[in-house]
Amino acid sequence: MGKLVSSRLPSRWGEYTISAFGDEGDAFPHVVLHRGLSAFDAENPVPVRIHSECMTGDVFGSARCDCGEQLSQSLEHFKEHGGALVYLRQEGRGIGLVEKLRAYNRQDEGLDTFEANRAGGHDDDARNYDDAVGILKELGIENVLLLTNNPLKISALRQSGLSVVRQKCVAPVTTDNADYLKAKAEITGHLFSTD
Repeated sequence: MGKLVSSRLPSRWGEYTISAFGDEGDAFPHVVLHRGLSAFDAENPVPVRIHSECMTGDVFGSARCDCGEQLSQSLEHFKEHGGALVYLRQEGRGIGLVEKLRAYNRQDEGLDTFEANRAGGHDDDARNYDDAVGILKELGIENVLLLTNNPLKISALRQSGLSVVRQKCVAPVTTDNADYLKAKAEITGHLFSTD
């Protein structure tokens, strides 16, 4: 896996460089948006968000999760401070869009987000962060200010030899996402309070 192409991307969050990472011919490569990386040196951690694809939250503004809100917060942060968004193509905690929508239906029947995945024969979280680590290293980023609440992301980066400092990235609790956020905090130890 390597960088396939880069281009300029003007956006509502400022001007970025957008790069596709994968293997030649990949229909759905990982994507990196970055700005201001030349301003960082080895002493200063680079703000980074590792974000797994969430079509419902990122594109359609779903209120069921915190994904779209975290994506927007991260890009607002990078607008001011610079940084990199690593957008991994692993929809629905790695189970894909169709299975994720089936899990939504099971949640509407009373299961929490993890029970809904298990009822469909899936792990709680099937994602992998090896590609994100490879991308960061290819970009020369080894000292990371990680915008996350997910202890698995922090652990994966540290185990790969990267230096990681966490910065919280918390979406507001709403009627629609309260149970989802509570399950993330209680079951997988996400680093936020739902009080």
